[in-house]
This record gives sequence, structure tokens and C-alpha cells, in this order.
Amino acid sequence: MKPSDVLIKPILSEKINKQTEKMNRYAFVVDRKANKLEIKKAVEEFYGVQVQNVNTTIIPSKAKSRYTKAGFVHGRKPSKKKAFVTIAEGESIDLYGTV
Repeated sequence: MKPSDVLIKPILSEKINKQTEKMNRYAFVVDRKANKLEIKKAVEEFYGVQVQNVNTTIIPSKAKSRYTKAGFVHGRKPSKKKAFVTIAEGESIDLYGTV
């Protein structure tokens, strides 16, 4: 699997920003089939940092419904996999540099 296929997008939230400041930890939405070794390799290649630890979690899908002019619309949000990547002390990833 190519590194560009493994990492889908970074997660940018207040909770993750606090973890980045305190524990040097970043979060990414990753491909469901990717394992920890592939995620580590992809982050190291993309951002040029030394990865110390990778934790993953799978978020299950959820049923969603909303009311529209046509009546109730029912659907599902897809499940996704998150990876929490801890990088070496003194290194950082600039996620806002290309925005």
C-alpha cells in the first residue's frame, strides 16, 4: 500500500491540539486496512519525523436521519479508522503550513 493511500487526512481539533502540545501526539484518519507498521512508515515518509508509537481505533458507523421537505431521510455515516501517532521529542509536524 502506498503512503498516500494509508493517510487520508489529519484530524484538527482542540483536543488533539492539546495532546500535540503536551505529548507530541498527532491524529490521522487512515485507511481501514492499514496496520500500525504501514501507518508508521507513511508518517515518517510524508513528514520526515521519527515515530515512537502508533495507537489505532476503529470508529463504528452510525445511523443518521434528518427531516426534509420530502420527509425523513435515513442513512448511515461510514465507519473510519483513526491513528494516534506519537513522534520523537523535539520534532514536530507542520499541518497548517500548506493551508
